[in-house]
Amino acid sequence: MTIQDKTTLEQAKAHGLTDDEFHRICDLLERVPNFTELGVFSVMWSEHCSYKSSRPFLRKLPTEGPRVLQGPGENAGVVDIGDGQAVVFKIESHNHPSFVEPRQGAATGVGGILRDVFTMGARPIGLLNSLRFGEKDNPRTRYLLNGVVDGIAGYGNCVGVPTVGGEIYFDKCYNGNNLVNAFCIGLVDTDKIFLGKATGAGNAVIYFGSKTGRDGIHGASLLASSEFDETTEEKRPTVQVGDPFTEKLLIEATLELLQQDWVVGIQDMGAAGLTSSTFEMASRGETGVELNVSKVPLREEGMTPYEILLSESQERMLAVVKAEFEEDAIALLKKWDLDAAVVGRVIEEPVVRIIQNDQVYANLPVSIVVDGALDLRRKTAKPKYLLEIDHVDLTELPEPERGDAALKRLLGSLNIASREWVYEQYDHMVQTNTLVLPGSDASVLRIKGSTKGIALSVDCNSRYCFLDPFRGAQIAVAECSRNIVCSGAEPIGLTNCLNFGNPEKPDIMWQFEQGVLGIAEACKFLDIPVVSGNVSLYNETKGVAIHPTPTVAVVGLIEDINHTMTQWFKHEGDCIALIGLTMEELAASEYLNVIFDVTRGVPPLLELARERKNQHLCLDLIREGLLHSAHDCAEGGLAVALAESCFTGPKQTFGAEISLQSTLRKDALAFGESQSRILISFAPGQRTLIQEKAEKAGVDFEVLGSVKGKHLTMKINDEEYINTDIAVLKDIWKNALGDYARQIA
Repeated sequence: MTIQDKTTLEQAKAHGLTDDEFHRICDLLERVPNFTELGVFSVMWSEHCSYKSSRPFLRKLPTEGPRVLQGPGENAGVVDIGDGQAVVFKIESHNHPSFVEPRQGAATGVGGILRDVFTMGARPIGLLNSLRFGEKDNPRTRYLLNGVVDGIAGYGNCVGVPTVGGEIYFDKCYNGNNLVNAFCIGLVDTDKIFLGKATGAGNAVIYFGSKTGRDGIHGASLLASSEFDETTEEKRPTVQVGDPFTEKLLIEATLELLQQDWVVGIQDMGAAGLTSSTFEMASRGETGVELNVSKVPLREEGMTPYEILLSESQERMLAVVKAEFEEDAIALLKKWDLDAAVVGRVIEEPVVRIIQNDQVYANLPVSIVVDGALDLRRKTAKPKYLLEIDHVDLTELPEPERGDAALKRLLGSLNIASREWVYEQYDHMVQTNTLVLPGSDASVLRIKGSTKGIALSVDCNSRYCFLDPFRGAQIAVAECSRNIVCSGAEPIGLTNCLNFGNPEKPDIMWQFEQGVLGIAEACKFLDIPVVSGNVSLYNETKGVAIHPTPTVAVVGLIEDINHTMTQWFKHEGDCIALIGLTMEELAASEYLNVIFDVTRGVPPLLELARERKNQHLCLDLIREGLLHSAHDCAEGGLAVALAESCFTGPKQTFGAEISLQSTLRKDALAFGESQSRILISFAPGQRTLIQEKAEKAGVDFEVLGSVKGKHLTMKINDEEYINTDIAVLKDIWKNALGDYARQIA
């Protein structure tokens, strides 16, 4: 008999449920839920777990392709790379916990994304992260920056998975909500992919990993699914505490367990903990589970079924094991010094029944809990601010005679400066697979035992997305794909983390809709399937939302790692050329923001047909061994890309001398952020051949100058616009972020 401590509407609201949702639960159950059951609904119907505001839009994303073995709906996406192997990858947010408690929030974000990957049977081989912080003068920014980076480093380094790249942006829109998006990729044999499902009545449901405590209760429903206010600091207890050493044991134990023929299904306990893993596995298997929480290993006394189900304690897994092998599985897991126990059984009846001390505390139909939340058709409306900032009159902006000072300021901008201060805290060489270290357009990992390599990049310009969410999201896909191509890889799959404000506001839902549509169109045109992802809403504090930030991570395949490319110049005397067309586009640029403190206008034009042609030409040139470097032109434009190509190499610093002939504004030529452009270098003897290939491909192509010794010189219409010692530029770029982070507040 289920314990029937009937709940009230007031209790439901305290759990983050609305009036309509509570009445819907009562109607579907044909009774009033008890307190434990209400807790289950509060997490499973939360925005974070149910995707109730975003599902109608996410269905528009292209999710299929010839290489796709598993698309959205599982713990992570799976893409075939040939020779019986596949890569498993996903990006996920841990934004709210990282704002409340930056070290633990970021650390457990890394732990969670690792589990999403190895629960599929894949060994994690690389991590990326996308981080967003407030303006540098905000008193909390430096604290959050140091805490998040320390949390990522402390967890990733201990667990033995290299952090090989990422991105960091600073903007005042993140003053009240920093973003921490964590990406992981793993390698798996295609015949060893495991899914999160519970099948086979009588099979054992085995809990293993760390003990369960009271940390993280309501992390999914009341922390990740609501905006911040004056009570934010009080939410610190809902942030989980991670243990990377246990995670390392968990990785090895899980992968050894999955080598046996015992496991039917497996899933990590992430958001909503034991609740989500149990209900989701039962849903995928079209079965039920009887769960005895008296058997769950606990680290605190007196925990109720409600607390056990909703705890988000870290480093925990749930596996369904064939009944005849349950003792073998328990013995294997305990060999790794992990807590392990049979906590339930798969049952034919499609319900989840929660028992403690022979009393039933919850008895809920799986379908109602997993699929019962309605898709919310929230109202959408174009934001009023776009009516006020949609134009930049360049005639109102003074045009400097020279660009030396602007280039120095841009290289010292926290959005452009070297991330070395961050990377030096990460172990990016563990596992000895890292071919291209952090600091190039994309990181590259070798696939041992083959000629293949995997390229990884993550990207989003939220300023573009604020001013035009559709185009900004398209540019995120195009630029991330371009970064992959510049490494010599073919893009084969994408995962996204959609960070937005409060979905209850029509202007936020309009931003979200436009962002998803932008990603969908770009992915379809560039033939990149979306195989996994995450939605993070309510990134808002006291009514002020972040800029829409639809972060994308793209994975690329290099068939022959001998054709891996990097962004830095290699040889003095090489020709420098530009693939792509430069237009007079300064709106929404880093130049406009840094020099004039202006954030408005229409983001740069993106023509997807041009983008595709330019990427294909670049990739073909790399594969044919004709290029020595390739670098995407992004924030800061051509001048910044040129400077980075001079001094980001690990061995030698070069200079450059280029000459531009144009009627455009000089600062637009140097610092404008026109899309689809790639700066390349090659031996002088290849110039004619490359020009012919560009012409045949119908691609805009111009030889600009050559690699030199000590100075970066840019002439425009035969007049000197920039002439600066490259060592001075490198010093500014190299030290800006580290100097800022190390300052005492």
